Amino acid sequence: MKLTKSGLELKEVIEKAMKDHIITNSEYEEIMKVANKDGMVDDHEQRLLSQLQELLENGTVDRVKG
Repeated sequence: MKLTKSGLELKEVIEKAMKDHIITNSEYEEIMKVANKDGMVDDHEQRLLSQLQELLENGTVDRVKG
């Protein structure tokens, strides 16, 4: 898997948002903005987004207003 600049940026934003196991709506929107910044979601970015979605679905990370 080739790591891209946008993928690394996305990873950083996701990790920052998940440190406290809570992600705000504004953090989630920022993650989506970073993911779509270059106009395409590559394999690395897709895996990161899938992992985030899994954490949200299984309750490891809660999404809250903010």
